[in-house]
Amino acid sequence: MDLIKGKQEKAQKVVIYGPEGIGKSTFASKFPEPVFIDVESGSSELDIIRTPTPSSYAILKQQISMLKVGYTEFRTLVIDTADWTERLIIEEICNKFQINGIEGIGYGKGYTYLEEEFGRFLNSLQDIVDMGINVVICAHAKITKFEQPDELGAYDRWELKLQKKTAPLLKEWADMVLFANYETHVINVDNQGAVKGKNKAQGGKRVMYTTHTPSWDAKNRKGLADKLDFDYKEIERFFLKDLRDKELKEIQNDHKESKIEKNENIKDDNKSVDQVDNTNKIDSSDKSDSSNDVAKFESVDISTPFDNDKPKQLVGNKALNDLMIQNNVTVEQIQNVVSLKGYYPSGTPIENYDPGFVSGVLVGAWEQVYAMIKGGM
Repeated sequence: MDLIKGKQEKAQKVVIYGPEGIGKSTFASKFPEPVFIDVESGSSELDIIRTPTPSSYAILKQQISMLKVGYTEFRTLVIDTADWTERLIIEEICNKFQINGIEGIGYGKGYTYLEEEFGRFLNSLQDIVDMGINVVICAHAKITKFEQPDELGAYDRWELKLQKKTAPLLKEWADMVLFANYETHVINVDNQGAVKGKNKAQGGKRVMYTTHTPSWDAKNRKGLADKLDFDYKEIERFFLKDLRDKELKEIQNDHKESKIEKNENIKDDNKSVDQVDNTNKIDSSDKSDSSNDVAKFESVDISTPFDNDKPKQLVGNKALNDLMIQNNVTVEQIQNVVSLKGYYPSGTPIENYDPGFVSGVLVGAWEQVYAMIKGGM
Protein backbone atom coordinates (compact mmCIF):
# COMPACT_ATOMS: atom_id res chain seq x y z
CA MET A 1 0.00 0.00 0.00
CA ASP A 2 1.36 3.42 -1.01
CA LEU A 3 1.17 6.18 1.57
CA ILE A 4 0.73 9.79 0.47
CA LYS A 5 2.13 12.68 2.47
CA GLY A 6 1.28 16.36 2.31
CA LYS A 7 -1.49 18.50 0.91
CA GLN A 8 -3.30 17.47 -2.24
CA GLU A 9 -4.75 19.91 -4.74
CA LYS A 10 -8.20 18.95 -5.96
CA ALA A 11 -11.30 20.50 -7.41
CA GLN A 12 -13.67 22.02 -4.86
CA LYS A 13 -17.26 21.25 -3.90
CA VAL A 14 -18.97 24.52 -2.95
CA VAL A 15 -22.47 25.18 -1.62
CA ILE A 16 -23.82 28.74 -1.74
CA TYR A 17 -27.14 29.36 -0.02
CA GLY A 18 -29.14 32.35 1.08
CA PRO A 19 -32.48 34.15 0.68
CA GLU A 20 -33.98 34.58 -2.76
CA GLY A 21 -32.67 37.44 -4.87
CA ILE A 22 -29.39 37.96 -3.05
CA GLY A 23 -27.30 37.01 -6.09
CA LYS A 24 -26.34 33.36 -5.65
CA SER A 25 -26.47 32.58 -9.38
CA THR A 26 -24.51 35.70 -10.27
CA PHE A 27 -21.88 34.77 -7.67
CA ALA A 28 -21.66 31.23 -9.08
CA SER A 29 -21.25 32.58 -12.62
CA LYS A 30 -17.92 34.14 -11.57
CA PHE A 31 -16.27 30.75 -11.06
CA PRO A 32 -13.84 29.74 -13.82
CA GLU A 33 -15.46 28.67 -17.09
CA PRO A 34 -18.83 27.60 -15.65
CA VAL A 35 -21.62 25.64 -17.30
CA PHE A 36 -25.02 25.80 -15.58
CA ILE A 37 -27.66 23.16 -15.14
CA ASP A 38 -30.39 25.69 -14.41
CA VAL A 39 -32.96 23.47 -12.71
CA GLU A 40 -35.16 26.35 -11.58
CA SER A 41 -34.79 28.34 -14.80
CA GLY A 42 -33.66 31.48 -12.99
CA SER A 43 -30.47 32.43 -14.80
CA SER A 44 -31.95 33.89 -17.97
CA GLU A 45 -30.44 37.32 -17.28
CA LEU A 46 -26.91 35.91 -17.03
CA ASP A 47 -24.59 35.62 -20.04
CA ILE A 48 -23.54 32.03 -19.39
CA ILE A 49 -23.41 28.59 -21.00
CA ARG A 50 -26.27 26.44 -19.76
CA THR A 51 -28.08 23.20 -20.50
CA PRO A 52 -31.79 23.17 -21.30
CA THR A 53 -33.83 23.31 -18.10
CA PRO A 54 -34.40 19.67 -17.05
CA SER A 55 -38.09 18.84 -16.84
CA SER A 56 -37.50 15.61 -14.92
CA TYR A 57 -34.91 13.98 -12.72
CA ALA A 58 -34.16 11.49 -15.51
CA ILE A 59 -33.25 14.40 -17.81
CA LEU A 60 -31.04 15.94 -15.10
CA LYS A 61 -29.13 12.67 -14.61
CA GLN A 62 -28.57 12.35 -18.33
CA GLN A 63 -27.32 15.92 -18.61
CA ILE A 64 -24.71 15.26 -15.93
CA SER A 65 -23.64 12.07 -17.71
CA MET A 66 -23.40 13.87 -21.06
CA LEU A 67 -21.29 16.66 -19.59
CA LYS A 68 -18.79 14.09 -18.32
CA VAL A 69 -17.99 12.89 -21.83
CA GLY A 70 -19.51 15.26 -24.37
CA TYR A 71 -18.44 18.75 -23.39
CA THR A 72 -14.92 19.47 -22.15
CA GLU A 73 -14.73 23.26 -22.24
CA PHE A 74 -15.68 24.00 -18.67
CA ARG A 75 -13.92 24.04 -15.33
CA THR A 76 -16.97 24.50 -13.11
CA LEU A 77 -20.36 22.79 -13.06
CA VAL A 78 -23.11 24.81 -11.38
CA ILE A 79 -26.32 23.18 -10.16
CA ASP A 80 -28.95 25.88 -9.63
CA THR A 81 -30.56 24.95 -7.25
CA ALA A 82 -30.38 22.05 -4.75
CA ASP A 83 -33.95 22.48 -3.53
CA TRP A 84 -35.37 22.41 -7.05
CA THR A 85 -33.31 19.30 -7.75
CA GLU A 86 -34.82 17.76 -4.64
CA ARG A 87 -38.28 18.55 -6.05
CA LEU A 88 -37.47 16.63 -9.23
CA ILE A 89 -36.36 13.62 -7.19
CA ILE A 90 -39.54 13.75 -5.08
CA GLU A 91 -41.61 13.99 -8.25
CA GLU A 92 -39.90 10.90 -9.66
CA ILE A 93 -40.50 8.95 -6.44
CA CYS A 94 -44.17 9.96 -6.40
CA ASN A 95 -44.58 8.96 -10.06
CA LYS A 96 -42.94 5.62 -9.38
CA PHE A 97 -45.31 4.80 -6.52
CA GLN A 98 -48.33 6.53 -8.10
CA ILE A 99 -48.91 8.82 -5.11
CA ASN A 100 -49.66 12.54 -4.81
CA GLY A 101 -47.05 13.32 -2.16
CA ILE A 102 -43.96 11.72 -0.70
CA GLU A 103 -45.70 11.24 2.65
CA GLY A 104 -48.08 8.89 0.86
CA ILE A 105 -45.47 6.16 1.31
CA GLY A 106 -46.04 4.89 4.83
CA TYR A 107 -43.67 4.84 7.78
CA GLY A 108 -41.48 7.63 6.44
CA LYS A 109 -40.10 5.40 3.69
CA GLY A 110 -40.60 8.16 1.13
CA TYR A 111 -38.01 10.34 2.86
CA THR A 112 -35.65 7.37 3.07
CA TYR A 113 -35.97 6.86 -0.69
CA LEU A 114 -35.34 10.59 -1.14
CA GLU A 115 -32.22 10.43 1.02
CA GLU A 116 -30.87 7.46 -0.91
CA GLU A 117 -31.47 9.03 -4.32
CA PHE A 118 -30.08 12.41 -3.26
CA GLY A 119 -26.96 10.56 -2.12
CA ARG A 120 -26.64 8.95 -5.55
CA PHE A 121 -27.04 12.40 -7.12
CA LEU A 122 -24.12 13.73 -5.05
CA ASN A 123 -22.06 10.67 -5.99
CA SER A 124 -22.58 11.47 -9.67
CA LEU A 125 -21.26 14.98 -9.01
CA GLN A 126 -18.23 13.49 -7.22
CA ASP A 127 -17.30 11.89 -10.53
CA ILE A 128 -17.13 15.41 -12.01
CA VAL A 129 -14.94 16.59 -9.12
CA ASP A 130 -12.60 13.63 -9.65
CA MET A 131 -12.05 14.91 -13.21
CA GLY A 132 -10.64 18.12 -11.73
CA ILE A 133 -13.79 20.17 -12.29
CA ASN A 134 -15.26 22.30 -9.51
CA VAL A 135 -18.90 21.73 -8.60
CA VAL A 136 -20.95 24.63 -7.22
CA ILE A 137 -24.46 24.05 -5.87
CA CYS A 138 -26.74 26.99 -5.16
CA ALA A 139 -29.60 26.64 -2.69
CA HIS A 140 -32.27 28.72 -1.02
CA ALA A 141 -32.36 29.33 2.71
CA LYS A 142 -35.18 29.13 5.23
CA ILE A 143 -35.61 30.23 8.85
CA THR A 144 -36.53 27.53 11.35
CA LYS A 145 -37.18 27.52 15.08
CA PHE A 146 -34.40 25.63 16.84
CA GLU A 147 -34.46 24.28 20.38
CA GLN A 148 -31.33 23.09 22.16
CA PRO A 149 -32.04 19.93 24.21
CA ASP A 150 -29.97 21.17 27.14
CA GLU A 151 -30.99 24.83 27.05
CA LEU A 152 -34.11 26.81 27.96
CA GLY A 153 -35.98 28.59 25.17
CA ALA A 154 -35.60 28.51 21.39
CA TYR A 155 -34.15 30.74 18.68
CA ASP A 156 -34.37 31.25 14.93
CA ARG A 157 -31.66 29.96 12.65
CA TRP A 158 -31.01 29.88 8.91
CA GLU A 159 -30.85 26.48 7.23
CA LEU A 160 -30.74 24.98 3.76
CA LYS A 161 -34.21 24.79 2.25
CA LEU A 162 -34.09 21.01 2.01
CA GLN A 163 -35.70 18.06 3.76
CA LYS A 164 -34.25 16.96 7.09
CA LYS A 165 -32.49 13.92 5.64
CA THR A 166 -31.03 15.56 2.53
CA ALA A 167 -29.67 18.80 4.04
CA PRO A 168 -27.04 17.00 6.18
CA LEU A 169 -25.88 15.00 3.14
CA LEU A 170 -25.21 18.17 1.16
CA LYS A 171 -23.37 19.88 4.03
CA GLU A 172 -21.18 16.84 4.66
CA TRP A 173 -20.42 16.45 0.94
CA ALA A 174 -19.26 20.06 0.46
CA ASP A 175 -15.76 21.39 1.05
CA MET A 176 -17.12 24.90 1.46
CA VAL A 177 -20.57 26.05 2.60
CA LEU A 178 -21.13 29.78 2.24
CA PHE A 179 -24.19 31.49 3.72
CA ALA A 180 -25.07 34.76 1.98
CA ASN A 181 -27.34 37.29 3.66
CA TYR A 182 -28.04 40.99 4.10
CA GLU A 183 -26.19 42.51 7.01
CA THR A 184 -28.62 44.61 9.05
CA HIS A 185 -28.40 46.51 12.31
CA VAL A 186 -31.34 47.11 14.66
CA ILE A 187 -31.45 50.51 16.33
CA ASN A 188 -33.87 51.97 18.85
CA VAL A 189 -35.68 55.10 17.64
CA ASP A 190 -37.76 56.20 20.68
CA ASN A 191 -35.17 56.04 23.47
CA GLN A 192 -37.17 53.30 25.21
CA GLY A 193 -34.55 50.61 24.75
CA ALA A 194 -34.30 47.83 22.20
CA VAL A 195 -36.44 45.42 24.26
CA LYS A 196 -39.47 47.61 25.01
CA GLY A 197 -39.12 50.44 22.55
CA LYS A 198 -39.65 50.92 18.82
CA ASN A 199 -36.84 49.66 16.61
CA LYS A 200 -35.94 49.75 12.94
CA ALA A 201 -33.43 47.91 10.79
CA GLN A 202 -30.68 49.66 8.88
CA GLY A 203 -28.06 48.49 6.43
CA GLY A 204 -28.65 45.86 3.76
CA LYS A 205 -25.05 45.21 2.71
CA ARG A 206 -24.61 41.75 1.18
CA VAL A 207 -22.14 39.57 3.07
CA MET A 208 -21.28 35.88 3.31
CA TYR A 209 -20.52 33.85 6.38
CA THR A 210 -17.96 31.05 6.20
CA THR A 211 -18.09 29.39 9.64
CA HIS A 212 -20.80 27.76 11.71
CA THR A 213 -22.69 29.70 14.39
CA PRO A 214 -25.90 28.94 16.29
CA SER A 215 -27.73 31.14 13.75
CA TRP A 216 -26.62 29.50 10.49
CA ASP A 217 -24.70 26.63 8.91
CA ALA A 218 -21.41 27.39 7.14
CA LYS A 219 -17.94 25.93 6.85
CA ASN A 220 -14.68 26.19 4.96
CA ARG A 221 -11.29 24.48 4.92
CA LYS A 222 -9.29 27.47 3.67
CA GLY A 223 -8.97 29.55 6.83
CA LEU A 224 -11.36 32.23 5.61
CA ALA A 225 -12.49 35.06 7.89
CA ASP A 226 -15.84 34.45 9.57
CA LYS A 227 -17.51 37.19 7.52
CA LEU A 228 -16.63 38.49 4.07
CA ASP A 229 -18.19 40.72 1.44
CA PHE A 230 -20.43 38.69 -0.85
CA ASP A 231 -17.95 39.06 -3.69
CA TYR A 232 -16.31 36.25 -5.65
CA LYS A 233 -12.96 38.04 -5.44
CA GLU A 234 -12.85 37.07 -1.75
CA ILE A 235 -12.35 33.40 -2.67
CA GLU A 236 -11.06 33.68 -6.25
CA ARG A 237 -7.47 32.77 -5.28
CA PHE A 238 -8.53 29.22 -4.43
CA PHE A 239 -9.87 28.54 -7.94
CA LEU A 240 -7.20 30.02 -10.22
CA LYS A 241 -5.38 26.80 -11.08
CA ASP A 242 -6.78 24.48 -13.73
CA LEU A 243 -6.92 21.08 -12.01
CA ARG A 244 -8.49 19.07 -14.82
CA ASP A 245 -6.62 15.90 -15.69
CA LYS A 246 -4.13 15.97 -18.55
CA GLU A 247 -6.30 13.95 -20.94
CA LEU A 248 -9.26 16.30 -20.49
CA LYS A 249 -7.06 19.35 -21.19
CA GLU A 250 -5.71 17.72 -24.36
CA ILE A 251 -9.24 17.04 -25.57
CA GLN A 252 -10.15 20.69 -24.97
CA ASN A 253 -7.03 21.95 -26.76
CA ASP A 254 -7.73 19.69 -29.74
CA HIS A 255 -11.32 20.97 -29.82
CA LYS A 256 -10.13 24.59 -29.70
CA GLU A 257 -7.63 23.99 -32.53
CA SER A 258 -10.38 22.36 -34.58
CA LYS A 259 -12.66 25.37 -34.03
CA ILE A 260 -9.86 27.80 -34.94
CA GLU A 261 -9.19 25.90 -38.17
CA LYS A 262 -12.91 25.85 -38.94
CA ASN A 263 -13.21 29.57 -38.27
CA GLU A 264 -10.17 30.32 -40.44
CA ASN A 265 -11.80 28.40 -43.28
CA ILE A 266 -14.97 30.42 -42.83
CA LYS A 267 -12.97 33.66 -42.97
CA ASP A 268 -11.18 32.47 -46.13
CA ASP A 269 -14.54 31.67 -47.73
CA ASN A 270 -15.80 35.12 -46.78
CA LYS A 271 -12.70 36.71 -48.34
CA SER A 272 -13.32 34.77 -51.55
CA VAL A 273 -16.88 36.08 -51.64
CA ASP A 274 -15.58 39.62 -51.12
CA GLN A 275 -13.15 39.23 -54.04
CA VAL A 276 -15.96 38.08 -56.31
CA ASP A 277 -18.05 41.02 -55.16
CA ASN A 278 -15.23 43.45 -55.93
CA THR A 279 -14.72 41.92 -59.38
CA ASN A 280 -18.39 42.36 -60.17
CA LYS A 281 -18.25 45.93 -58.87
CA ILE A 282 -20.97 45.58 -56.28
CA ASP A 283 -22.25 48.95 -55.12
CA SER A 284 -21.31 50.39 -51.71
CA SER A 285 -24.51 49.24 -50.02
CA ASP A 286 -23.67 45.61 -50.85
CA LYS A 287 -20.06 46.04 -49.74
CA SER A 288 -21.24 47.20 -46.36
CA ASP A 289 -22.72 43.75 -45.82
CA SER A 290 -19.21 42.29 -45.69
CA SER A 291 -18.72 44.06 -42.36
CA ASN A 292 -20.95 41.38 -40.88
CA ASP A 293 -18.37 38.67 -41.63
CA VAL A 294 -16.95 38.83 -38.11
CA ALA A 295 -20.37 38.29 -36.60
CA LYS A 296 -20.91 35.31 -38.89
CA PHE A 297 -17.54 33.91 -37.87
CA GLU A 298 -18.23 34.24 -34.15
CA SER A 299 -21.67 32.66 -34.36
CA VAL A 300 -20.24 29.14 -34.80
CA ASP A 301 -17.88 29.39 -31.84
CA ILE A 302 -19.69 27.49 -29.06
CA SER A 303 -21.58 24.21 -29.15
CA THR A 304 -22.70 21.78 -26.49
CA PRO A 305 -23.91 18.18 -26.60
CA PHE A 306 -27.43 19.53 -26.10
CA ASP A 307 -27.57 21.49 -29.38
CA ASN A 308 -29.89 19.87 -31.91
CA ASP A 309 -32.34 20.59 -34.70
CA LYS A 310 -34.82 17.90 -33.71
CA PRO A 311 -38.53 18.70 -33.45
CA LYS A 312 -39.52 20.09 -30.08
CA GLN A 313 -42.93 18.45 -29.71
CA LEU A 314 -43.31 14.69 -30.06
CA VAL A 315 -45.77 13.96 -27.24
CA GLY A 316 -47.85 16.04 -24.85
CA ASN A 317 -46.07 15.06 -21.62
CA LYS A 318 -43.13 17.49 -21.39
CA ALA A 319 -40.89 15.26 -19.31
CA LEU A 320 -41.31 12.33 -21.70
CA ASN A 321 -40.99 14.63 -24.70
CA ASP A 322 -37.66 16.00 -23.43
CA LEU A 323 -36.32 12.51 -22.77
CA MET A 324 -37.28 11.35 -26.25
CA ILE A 325 -35.64 14.35 -27.93
CA GLN A 326 -32.48 14.14 -25.87
CA ASN A 327 -32.07 10.42 -26.63
CA ASN A 328 -33.30 10.53 -30.24
CA VAL A 329 -36.20 8.18 -29.47
CA THR A 330 -39.24 8.07 -31.77
CA VAL A 331 -42.91 7.69 -30.95
CA GLU A 332 -42.92 4.32 -32.72
CA GLN A 333 -40.13 3.00 -30.53
CA ILE A 334 -42.05 3.95 -27.38
CA GLN A 335 -45.18 2.30 -28.74
CA ASN A 336 -43.26 -0.88 -29.59
CA VAL A 337 -41.83 -1.18 -26.07
CA VAL A 338 -45.24 -0.58 -24.50
CA SER A 339 -46.99 -3.14 -26.67
CA LEU A 340 -44.19 -5.70 -26.18
CA LYS A 341 -44.67 -5.46 -22.40
CA GLY A 342 -48.42 -5.84 -22.86
CA TYR A 343 -49.45 -2.45 -21.45
CA TYR A 344 -51.31 -1.18 -24.55
CA PRO A 345 -52.07 -2.61 -28.01
CA SER A 346 -49.59 -1.88 -30.78
CA GLY A 347 -50.15 1.50 -32.42
CA THR A 348 -52.11 3.03 -29.53
CA PRO A 349 -51.38 6.80 -29.61
CA ILE A 350 -49.25 7.88 -26.67
CA GLU A 351 -51.76 10.63 -25.96
CA ASN A 352 -54.26 7.86 -25.15
CA TYR A 353 -52.02 6.34 -22.48
CA ASP A 354 -53.06 6.89 -18.88
CA PRO A 355 -51.19 9.97 -17.53
CA GLY A 356 -50.14 7.97 -14.47
CA PHE A 357 -48.62 5.31 -16.73
CA VAL A 358 -46.69 7.91 -18.69
CA SER A 359 -45.26 9.66 -15.63
CA GLY A 360 -44.80 6.57 -13.46
CA VAL A 361 -43.51 4.05 -16.01
CA LEU A 362 -42.23 5.78 -19.15
CA VAL A 363 -40.66 8.72 -17.31
CA GLY A 364 -40.13 7.19 -13.88
CA ALA A 365 -38.46 4.07 -15.28
CA TRP A 366 -36.87 5.72 -18.31
CA GLU A 367 -33.52 3.99 -17.85
CA GLN A 368 -35.17 0.59 -18.25
CA VAL A 369 -37.36 1.78 -21.15
CA TYR A 370 -34.37 3.23 -22.97
CA ALA A 371 -32.31 0.10 -22.34
CA MET A 372 -35.00 -1.96 -24.08
CA ILE A 373 -35.00 0.45 -27.04
CA LYS A 374 -31.18 0.37 -27.37
CA GLY A 375 -31.16 -3.39 -27.02
CA GLY A 376 -33.55 -3.78 -29.90
CA MET A 377 -36.15 -5.24 -27.51
